[in-house]
Amino acid sequence: MARAILIIEGRVQGVCYRAFTQEVANSLGLKGWVRNLRDGKVEALFEGEKEKILEVINKCYIGSPMSKVTNINVQWQDTEEGLKDFKIAY
Repeated sequence: MARAILIIEGRVQGVCYRAFTQEVANSLGLKGWVRNLRDGKVEALFEGEKEKILEVINKCYIGSPMSKVTNINVQWQDTEEGLKDFKIAY
């Protein structure tokens, strides 16, 4: 098991990016959350198999049809218990 926090930069708010991220994470069986940040970025936390997290990171670069991702900062962390699913956080 692995855990990664992503800070996603670019045109990622108001373009269904969080819904896209949730759909991809659920399709890969990952747990965690995604949320908008006040500075226009999106933050996401993924927990699951490392290979699946690497796959979701690649898909996050592609993003939703209207998004344009310019950078993703990935920070790997130790896993924690308590995550049950993947949700959009507000």
